[in-house]
Amino acid sequence: MNSEIEVLRDYIRRHGLRFTPEREAIVKEIFSRHDHFTVEELYLSLRRSRPISRASLYRTIPLLIEAGLISEVFQDSGQTRYEHTYGHEQHCHLRCQSCGEVIEFHEDTLEALGQRVAGEHGYRLNGHRLEVLGCCPACQDKARARED
Repeated sequence: MNSEIEVLRDYIRRHGLRFTPEREAIVKEIFSRHDHFTVEELYLSLRRSRPISRASLYRTIPLLIEAGLISEVFQDSGQTRYEHTYGHEQHCHLRCQSCGEVIEFHEDTLEALGQRVAGEHGYRLNGHRLEVLGCCPACQDKARARED
């Protein structure tokens, strides 16, 4: 499997774009993280090591999505969160609406369901995205304590 930098270089070359040091720094920073990040969080993290503009980030994020390196995962307080997905098994998210805790999970039955539904409608399945919302045990305990 190619590295994420090689994937981006290939994508950029095929689309007649320039591979810049800023784009390389963005990809390296994203793949050094193991969380669900916003563009602002990425900007603050990158800013520590090199000057980079928010505009560069906002222009690069769609390229990384199109290249298959990252995905939008969910909206949180009006901000989109992303994660690197290249080289990782597709998964879903269980998110607490109170504290924001996120648990990643893989469920084979969702894969099968997606394949079946896509096939019934003549689609070729490229992937799926599922976010399950709820209240985690710790937040349930806090809510019960407030009620008592």
